[in-house]
Amino acid sequence: MLPPASAAPTTRPHGTAGEILAVFLKLGLTSFGGPVAHLGYFRREFVERRQWLSDEAFTDLVGLCQFLPGPASSQVGFSIGMLRAGWLGGLAAWCGFTVPSILLLLAFAAIAPGLGGALGQGLIHGLKLAAVAVVAQAVWDMARKLCPDHRRAAIALSAILLLSVLTTVYAQVIAIGAGAVLGLLLCRRTDGAGMGAPASPAPGGPLSRRTGILALALFCALLMLGTAPLLGQQFGRAAEVFDAFYRSGALVFGGGHVVLPLLQNETVATGWVSSSDFLAGYGAAQAVPGPLFTFAAYLGWMMAEPPHHLAGAALATAGIFLPGLLLVLAALPFWHTLRARPVAAAMMRGVNAAVVGLLASALYSPVWTSAVHTQPDFAAAAIAFVLLTRWKAPPLVVVLLCALAGIAPAAVG
Repeated sequence: MLPPASAAPTTRPHGTAGEILAVFLKLGLTSFGGPVAHLGYFRREFVERRQWLSDEAFTDLVGLCQFLPGPASSQVGFSIGMLRAGWLGGLAAWCGFTVPSILLLLAFAAIAPGLGGALGQGLIHGLKLAAVAVVAQAVWDMARKLCPDHRRAAIALSAILLLSVLTTVYAQVIAIGAGAVLGLLLCRRTDGAGMGAPASPAPGGPLSRRTGILALALFCALLMLGTAPLLGQQFGRAAEVFDAFYRSGALVFGGGHVVLPLLQNETVATGWVSSSDFLAGYGAAQAVPGPLFTFAAYLGWMMAEPPHHLAGAALATAGIFLPGLLLVLAALPFWHTLRARPVAAAMMRGVNAAVVGLLASALYSPVWTSAVHTQPDFAAAAIAFVLLTRWKAPPLVVVLLCALAGIAPAAVG
């Protein structure tokens, strides 16, 4: 049972929203490297430097956000802001960390249609090659961490096989659900990565269990209402766009890169965004700081039909971030009890293994098939992959090198 907020003095709200905004704006402008790097920046800033949280409280927040679907770094940042300065603090933390990335990607989306000619097309192709390397690195790293034994490797391979034969738009959902069932059957006694008994109480902060239940009810209502035909008839395509991104955000387990196949299924497969624009934007998203989920804002802008541009970007951004934040609000008051349950741990091991298969499938199509056409393309992608995995080069550097590789043939031709 969670202790009252007064029992956790390190997480009582006693800051201001302005203070939170300033700190997270600095992080939003400088946090390159993906969610794992973001969490490192957060620990250095809020545990070591400012001492807003104890190491135990921070670790517990990270464990919660990795357990839930959604953008883990954004969820951790939102939680820290809320625990420090209440609801306004959570909103300020999210805005400061997320808005810079959104603005940079919208600027790229605005100029992308003007990138014609050989140089422009070369730049777009270079960004696609960067996406190949980044997704391959994500598959490699996640497979080593989340599939360390034969059983979880088999679950990942089963997901790849399932996705290769299913043609339904719900293929990814089916794969994740199958992973949860297989995890429950096969992974209860698995040692290693996963959840165990909590070492310390989870900080509840200003949240009550009633608030958590209301947040969960809203999450479920929005998830179910999106499939109601009446909603689409009343609100038109805007409801379809919000629902597509909301469902994607509600199903992303395992990190920001996993959103790629879900968004590809919702936007490219439906004809809302071209495959070329999709992969170019994904490559550009590697070059900006902040959470990878802001890629949704770019997609919302680039949609062929209204709502697009600012309206599409706003709907897509709200849709993809909202479910993860609602789940944090729902789970935080109950996390101390939930994480100790073996059933939950086993299911999440299976889900995480299935996610590896989901991302591996996306690595082939659309990422590889849309970007690698010649031997020089393969060489550029392979070099970028080695730079990321063995030399630990920053993603920004790899994106710039791939962009140059894409431009070079046109520049010398």
